[in-house]
Amino acid sequence: MAQAQKITPRAKDFSEWYGDVIAQAQLADYSPVRGCMVIRPHGYRIWELMQRALDDMFRASGHRNAYFPLFIPMSFLAKEAEHVEGFAKEVALVTHTRLRATGKEGAGAIAVDPTSELEEPLVVRPTSETIIYAMFAKWIQSYRDLPLLLNQWCNVVRWELRTRLFLRTTEFLWQEGHTAHADEAGAEQEARLILGIYRRFAEEWMAMPVITGAKTESEKFAGALRTYAIEALMQDNKALQAGTSHNLGQNFAKAFNVQYQTASGGLEYAWNTSWGVSTRLIGGLIMTHSDDNGLVAPPQLAPVQVAIVPIWKTDEERNRLSVVGRQVKADLEKSGLRVEFDDRENMKPGAKYFEWEALGVPVRLEIGPRDLASSQVVLARRSGAKGPVALQSVTGSVTTALDEIQQALFAAARERREKNSIRGTTKGQFLEFMKGGGGFAYGGFCGSPTCEAEIKTQTNATIRVLPDPEFRSKEVPKQCMWCDALSIAEAVWAQAY
Repeated sequence: MAQAQKITPRAKDFSEWYGDVIAQAQLADYSPVRGCMVIRPHGYRIWELMQRALDDMFRASGHRNAYFPLFIPMSFLAKEAEHVEGFAKEVALVTHTRLRATGKEGAGAIAVDPTSELEEPLVVRPTSETIIYAMFAKWIQSYRDLPLLLNQWCNVVRWELRTRLFLRTTEFLWQEGHTAHADEAGAEQEARLILGIYRRFAEEWMAMPVITGAKTESEKFAGALRTYAIEALMQDNKALQAGTSHNLGQNFAKAFNVQYQTASGGLEYAWNTSWGVSTRLIGGLIMTHSDDNGLVAPPQLAPVQVAIVPIWKTDEERNRLSVVGRQVKADLEKSGLRVEFDDRENMKPGAKYFEWEALGVPVRLEIGPRDLASSQVVLARRSGAKGPVALQSVTGSVTTALDEIQQALFAAARERREKNSIRGTTKGQFLEFMKGGGGFAYGGFCGSPTCEAEIKTQTNATIRVLPDPEFRSKEVPKQCMWCDALSIAEAVWAQAY
């Protein structure tokens, strides 16, 4: 690791702290292309582990992976009016296919060849609904072809003016699922199924508690019939939309003529869904668990789950410790754990501890000559707890510790979320709550876009979800917390990323 930098405390500047943790843990860096990021190996390994877990869940529920082009004809976006309006200000266009030499020097040495202009500009995909449903129209002929359940892992481009690593960048990595069904019930079941998968992944793998529910009309995906989301609360009490699942209805099917022959011989338009999560999840992981010493990675997604650090003074001690340490590493790896044995000679043990801590490694095993003589190692948790364990039972001790750490991270995050949530809020309470740092505010909502817009303007808070029954308050709100009109639903407000 390069020279360690001091991490700004969260309480002093949360934004600076977030950037410092990313730099210290070598997760990502800014690229020469404005708004884009370079994901470094340690950060990309987290994404690979996320991909693996999610991909297994998708496959288990009947979905298959495919790949669609990066470029989309501009006319495709125009076929679905809401969709093009939702993305019009974010798209990047390809208008020419060649450059030419100008004979000048420096930046002016090359220029666009005006003779290479495309007949129709191509959009660099901001999302793939349009091109995918154009293909669905070719592939779907009969009810026997349904449901069609596809997913793709890819990159997308959405032009952003203000960017933050992982949370909002011009180019980012994600998965986008797209499905076609014979009826609305099938599409609705699919949208809710995926929402459940996202919740399970967030809570069981990321140890990040979420609330689920529907988005309001103003917050739903452009062109969707309904949008569902998982929402998490970060340590600065801002919400993070961590995943969305959309019931698209028949809007895209009608725009791209995705029809199928029914069992009775008639023609019907298919019902579609789309859903996705992105590398934004890495930002969520950082802001949910990390501390002023660096990254805290939940064991399920830690690139390195165990770091073994031998402590020696002589070559003879080093050799003996190396034999035992490497055997411990091999035993742990047989149990499926991700382990590193750190016998670097150019670093003192304390510097190694600091480095592995900054990288978010959940468990560190320290072993010196005295430990060897006692047939033990010292197990140190990223949280600070530390104690000896017998060499003969080290695999069981480490596995238990990792399970406990995973559960403890989830419990702490859930407790923090509930501590920073208020229910049955009034307008006055809501205004004070948002001024005081915010969190999740539950209250009645009249359904008026005017109220929604006023709240956003005055407090920068938005309705994150209309929560599912599991998350609703015991007492049903009777009045809108903002205008006192009759409440049609409980809503959860928060300031958000």
